[in-house]
Amino acid sequence: MKHRPRRTVLISGASIAGPALAHWLDHYDFDVTVVEKAPYLRAGGYPIDIRGTAVDVVTRMGLRSRLQQAHVDSRRISFVDQEGALIAALRPEAVTGGVEGRDLEVRRGDLADQLYTLVRDRVEFVFGDSIDTLTDGPDHVEVAFRGGERRVFDLVIGADGLHSNTRGLVFGPEEQFHHYLGYCFAGFTLPNHLNLSHEGLAWNAPGRAAVLYATDPQAPVYGFLNFARTEAPYSAFRAPEAQRDLVAARFEGDGWEVPRLVAAMRAADDLFFDVVSQIHLPSWHRGRVALVGDAAHAPSFMSGQGSSLSLVGAYVLAGELATHADHGTAFAAYEQVMREFVRKNQALATAGGSTLAPRTAQELARRDEALRGAPGLLPGDAGEEAHTALTLPDYTRS
Repeated sequence: MKHRPRRTVLISGASIAGPALAHWLDHYDFDVTVVEKAPYLRAGGYPIDIRGTAVDVVTRMGLRSRLQQAHVDSRRISFVDQEGALIAALRPEAVTGGVEGRDLEVRRGDLADQLYTLVRDRVEFVFGDSIDTLTDGPDHVEVAFRGGERRVFDLVIGADGLHSNTRGLVFGPEEQFHHYLGYCFAGFTLPNHLNLSHEGLAWNAPGRAAVLYATDPQAPVYGFLNFARTEAPYSAFRAPEAQRDLVAARFEGDGWEVPRLVAAMRAADDLFFDVVSQIHLPSWHRGRVALVGDAAHAPSFMSGQGSSLSLVGAYVLAGELATHADHGTAFAAYEQVMREFVRKNQALATAGGSTLAPRTAQELARRDEALRGAPGLLPGDAGEEAHTALTLPDYTRS
């Protein structure tokens, strides 16, 4: 690669995709600024998986050994019926298609912290601010921040998640790209009164699922309430009490630990409510602006691949920008490398829904029969194939 003046890049978002992209762009001698609307790096969050090709990315970043130390090591997922009787207990890999001993499971906050620590002394981070307007010109992008500052960058990358502000500013309203998968979910923490450790408990009724997920017997457990709904409840997005009422009404009268979960959800100060959805865009770039991670192609949590796609996408986008002097050529190459990989991993969400949250009594009966008699019928093999469907390009510097 020929020497050329350092190009300036603004990245919006400091969760997973943003800091990963910042690392690789800095590696290729770009001048990087990361802006994050939160006032500080967000800690906590439920465990996430790093699988397949994404493991190769964190290995190349020098993070694999550190993440192995933070590995949650979930040992089983137990499925129970509506009365709480055990149906089957499986290794998590039998459901997710992960590879025991290779893939990693870490708390989202641990991954975010490792990525931030890796790059914080090499790039500029601006917390507590966000992009207000973008003016994409022939030679640069003029950015006005909500805090009042105005700056100019060669490129702007949106790494700001499912409900991306950058995407909205450049590509238009989210509704045209938002693909609702027919489920809503609430996530929160609650006391570990069952003394669970490195395991999950999953309860189902037709169209409803309740999950308890524990990483440590001394720590709170993660609770999830997931339910099918024909139309997305957009009116509840900005009304926390409406969210709590919606979830509670859907699980009213259910047994097992569900009443305890609903009560904890009502009292939780860390409630996260959203719809299960994907982002489908005809292009991930326009002019000097591009998207990466969930902002470009959110696969939904039912795929289990959001963080992995973010890590791989950040690696590929940075590599293509380093390889091509023309940003349009680089953006097009990035999409060409990533598109099929994204398609295969987004497709996992449908299989994940039928396994973790069957909609009908018939689907639930078929799932339970598969669990009792032949765990191999679960969609693990398809998951492993999708997780490793891309071999990382080798972007070398000359």
